[in-house]
Amino acid sequence: MGLIGNMLSVIIAEQTVVQAGPEAFFGFFGVTSALVFANLGSAYGVAKSGVSIAGIAIPKPEAIMKSLVPVIMAGILGIYGLIMSVVLIQRIGDGKGYDYKKGFSHFASGLCCGLSSWAAGYAIGVAGASGVRSNARQPAIFVGLILILILSLIHISEPTRLGMISYAVFCLKKKKKKKNK
Repeated sequence: MGLIGNMLSVIIAEQTVVQAGPEAFFGFFGVTSALVFANLGSAYGVAKSGVSIAGIAIPKPEAIMKSLVPVIMAGILGIYGLIMSVVLIQRIGDGKGYDYKKGFSHFASGLCCGLSSWAAGYAIGVAGASGVRSNARQPAIFVGLILILILSLIHISEPTRLGMISYAVFCLKKKKKKKNK
């Protein structure tokens, strides 16, 4: 059977199938929305800024390192989606005691995270592409570029961060109440 066959048989033997109800569909769709839309925004921001960096690399190679800031900031958005997806999937669990209210709540949370990160990625991509080209022509514009990128990241994706933090605090308080009972 070989090593791979033995590994597959161990993995299959340890998995248990739990039938989640239809209400879990909305929770899983929230997980999917957070991950997919956040990574779409991240990919757009990286691609749009990356093309501009490649464009200035030949005439002004010394500006490349400063120009990586939009790419890094856009990459953060994908991490927001990943974190939110992990938080939501842990709350869904095996589906026992999962009702429609939780499903709709997780769906809305995932959409909020994903769509706000998508918008932030678009803003970072557009501002980053223009800023990178402008920074290559006039290095004094770098501070303005950073401020614009920070504001686009904060104002658009701040609800996502605040939502993740408040949701984590809510979950911790709920676990603490269960332990005290």
